[in-house]
Amino acid sequence: MHGVGGATPQAMLGDPRTERVTGDGIAGIHRRVADLDAETRPGDHRGEPVREAYVWSNLTSGDGSRALWLMLLPFMVINLAHWMRPTSEDRPRTVRAYGLLVRLVALTLTVLLTAAACEVALDLTAWQCAGTRACSSDKAWLGFMSADRHGWWSPPGRRLALAAAVPTALTGLLWLLSRRTWSAYEAQVPGRAGSDEDTRTAGGRPALCLPGFWYGRRIVARLRAAHTAAALLTVAAFLAQAASRHDRAPGGSTVLDALGWALVALLAAATVFVVHAVCRRGRSEGAPDDTLDRFTVTALPFTALGLLLLAAVHAAWDRPGWQSRGMLPGDRVFGLIALGQGALVLLLALAARRLHRAAPAERTPLGGLAGPAVATLACALGGVMTAGVAQRVADWLDGPATPGMGDGPIGGPPALLTWQASVIPPLLAVLFLLLLVLVMRTLRLRERLCRTVPDGYPGEGHDRARTRAIAGTVARAGLTDATPWVLGTVAVLTLLLGGGAVAGAWSTHDVPGRAAAGTARIVEDVAQTAQALGSWCVGLGFVLLIAWGRRAYRDPAARRTVGILWDVGTFWPRAAHPFAPPCYAERAVPDLTWRMRTWTERTGGRLVISGHSQGSVLAAAAVWQLPADTRGRVALLTYGSPLERLYGRWFPAYFGPVKLAALHDDVHCWCNLWRRTDPIGGPVRLPGEIPAATAVDRGPLKDPLAYGRTAEHPLPAAILGHSHYQSDPEFARTRAALLARLAAWIPAPRQGSAGRSSA
Repeated sequence: MHGVGGATPQAMLGDPRTERVTGDGIAGIHRRVADLDAETRPGDHRGEPVREAYVWSNLTSGDGSRALWLMLLPFMVINLAHWMRPTSEDRPRTVRAYGLLVRLVALTLTVLLTAAACEVALDLTAWQCAGTRACSSDKAWLGFMSADRHGWWSPPGRRLALAAAVPTALTGLLWLLSRRTWSAYEAQVPGRAGSDEDTRTAGGRPALCLPGFWYGRRIVARLRAAHTAAALLTVAAFLAQAASRHDRAPGGSTVLDALGWALVALLAAATVFVVHAVCRRGRSEGAPDDTLDRFTVTALPFTALGLLLLAAVHAAWDRPGWQSRGMLPGDRVFGLIALGQGALVLLLALAARRLHRAAPAERTPLGGLAGPAVATLACALGGVMTAGVAQRVADWLDGPATPGMGDGPIGGPPALLTWQASVIPPLLAVLFLLLLVLVMRTLRLRERLCRTVPDGYPGEGHDRARTRAIAGTVARAGLTDATPWVLGTVAVLTLLLGGGAVAGAWSTHDVPGRAAAGTARIVEDVAQTAQALGSWCVGLGFVLLIAWGRRAYRDPAARRTVGILWDVGTFWPRAAHPFAPPCYAERAVPDLTWRMRTWTERTGGRLVISGHSQGSVLAAAAVWQLPADTRGRVALLTYGSPLERLYGRWFPAYFGPVKLAALHDDVHCWCNLWRRTDPIGGPVRLPGEIPAATAVDRGPLKDPLAYGRTAEHPLPAAILGHSHYQSDPEFARTRAALLARLAAWIPAPRQGSAGRSSA
């Protein structure tokens, strides 16, 4: 199985003539044409394995529509935080609290995205620009709802009701995308469950062996209904708040005010039900979660949609004398969301720390706080995207003026979004300093390695440039291990700067820049400069994101790059956010499990499943899903594998040392090839004393294979790093050794079968 970036079956099998034997255009098993009927000709293959290739790259980098998943980046990141919890078998309540807090943070991200769409469509466009002649006069597309036209759509309430169609349509698009991707990717029936011994979690058995781990239809459907309802209720709240503010003012209608209070009460009750649906239960992994909470799945979205229609009718009701002045009070909404996210992240950090202290795992980054740090990053990404969209739309509507500075026709976006933009320059400055530190550390490490690299090639002449190239590759490969403290620094700084932005926005409703004297004027000038720079940085980043998505839609190479991001980020099921990009492993793992189980049952043969990079993680997950009798016929060969270096450290509850040791006990035959020059793969580092005969790690492999020109390598050998493991002679030797070890564990295959296969 290939890893990130994908590969063709021709390249994997080393033959231009291949054919798909099972599967479809998205993911399938391929063989060489000469091996299609290998099972009927066992005598022709007794000296060599029959090779198969599982090609799954189209799960993440197929058609161009997947480039749109870039817009779902915050949702993907918060979903990762759910799986990053520390391991602890004796604190089930804290485990449930951790999952609950992550789901609540995910819910705030949906509300934040919808609030941003409401800010753009309702406040900036329908309320401010359409209500101001100076803004709407040169925009023909706003003419029909302009306040000075006195048309049917000119009253503020009707303008808001019409503009509410934009965030409502966005919510419907996310709902449809989530439902369609579930059917296309994740609605795969898991393989046959193993025995009771296979499904026990006691004694360190991993959760990935449970039959329901890769099938969570119930949780995804319920979360999809809850998040859809939350988004629709957010739009309804914007409408109800704008109309109620006018009705409660002197001269407002008493009847409409009473109806507004009743609508607010209904919205509050619906919000309670939404939160209850999110909090009620998490994933059920002991069995395939294929039942549906039909009442919740149906009632929540349609109830929220009905309340939205009532809010639109209430807002569109004729109110003589109602004019749109100033801005809608978005500062309060975005401020409450930011404070709620900060409080939830802090509680999440307390839960994660409690779990880590109860059962600390070796090499776990940030003392078990990786999940809260990633959740902070998800909130920061959501805030940056929100501020960027609002700032750019306000700048476009305001023409040559500067939004929020009082020199244009509109007031601009809420002050909090402007203050959030102001924290981006100092954050980028810190990132630049961290980059410099990493560069200096890498250079110093390279110089130290230059003294030891020649020792790996005794008897060969040495060249300083060649030595520096090898040493530099090894030093750069070590940058992966520096990720934890970089992420921790960014998370803490983001939390502090975000709190400062909220305090700054609530301390004043005016953007700094007005007349002042002395030090206050200098501070305001600095703040104004930071906000301007941050606004442009956010806008530029958002434009680059869209441009990258457009390029990926047309360019297969760029689309493959986008796919690599999702190879790493969407391995895990959607457990926290239903609008996250789909989990490809919920298609790939059942594919592999069904293939291995049915082939071994039909032929009685033995099998080596080999995976490179991310493919090795899929291979391990598939082996965990096999019944015990099938696992006895399967050997595992991983190379360039991030099983311990990335997954074991960042996801200790699922790939920690105890879990990988359990995998070693289950498989019996497992070898892992790794290189020092590989920035992704590494050794498995099983805990305890492992006999040499059953040791997993084989390495480090020599890279490059030759220092200079030799008889075997007349041309300079390339430094391979993370690629081309199969070209190393050690790969073929290790595979043959695994097949030989399997032969000692299982009886001879039945007559008429090939007897061995290597995928």
